[in-house]
Amino acid sequence: MPRPFETLESVATSEGPLELRRRGDRDFLICIKGRVLMTSVAHRSEDALARVACEGLGSRRNARILIGGLGMGFTLRAALDVLAADANVTVAELNDVVARWCTGPIAALTNDAARDPRVSIVIGNVADVIARAAKSATCDERYDAIAIDLYEGPQTKIKPSDELYGPAATARVLQALKPGGRYAVWCEQQSLGFEQSLRSAGFRYDLIRSGRGARIHFVYVAHRQST
Repeated sequence: MPRPFETLESVATSEGPLELRRRGDRDFLICIKGRVLMTSVAHRSEDALARVACEGLGSRRNARILIGGLGMGFTLRAALDVLAADANVTVAELNDVVARWCTGPIAALTNDAARDPRVSIVIGNVADVIARAAKSATCDERYDAIAIDLYEGPQTKIKPSDELYGPAATARVLQALKPGGRYAVWCEQQSLGFEQSLRSAGFRYDLIRSGRGARIHFVYVAHRQST
């Protein structure tokens, strides 16, 4: 039988205990209220999210990327592997303990991606970061790509007031992107409500399946028109 996981740290949050668990040297889990949010041995869909978000940006000078959710850092690592040395990647993460884990006990999983000089970690809500960029008077403060990597992602039905996936929120994403920019969102399942938000904002989008067997997830990739 495999060895049980040990809990390295447990932190109280409004949604329940947020825990980092370990088994062996490279087998980690991040859980909330006992539910597994992410695992170090399965991150195919997170890698896919970063690749589709950053497609075509490898040679872009001073590319600006926003990632919502740090997690174990696999989405960030995959983005950094695509982007040039002068890229600027902002990661918005709600829990400062997650950022600490990514520069501590799980840093080796991603070759210390969170400490890469191209990376700035903001502790806060990604919706607020998007709103600030959407209000910017200059294109320089907007993003070439925005990738949202939050657990669950958009649900089947979306409330109009949803601060991440509702129609008003999605319209702000459009304004926060540079012309031709990309918006990529990880999700557990197709969301007709989110698709309606994308269409109402003026996005063109595709839905990509990622993973195999019991771990099939999805990535929405949407495009702002160049003009």
